[in-house]
Amino acid sequence: MSGGGASARVRPEMGLFTKRNKETERFYLLPGQGGAAYRRKQRYMLGWSIVVGLLVSGVLIALICYLNRP
Repeated sequence: MSGGGASARVRPEMGLFTKRNKETERFYLLPGQGGAAYRRKQRYMLGWSIVVGLLVSGVLIALICYLNRP
């Protein structure tokens, strides 16, 4: 009687029923709010955030090196 029924259940995401991604089917009024345009905007923002992070870290490294010179 301990846990026998739990193993017989079918999980919706694993078995006969597949969980659809409703985010891709959502309708938006303005461009860039969903679908391929949203993913393109996310990649664009990720690329620029990496570039800005590298530039800021380079400036900080140069500043620290300059201030620690004898």
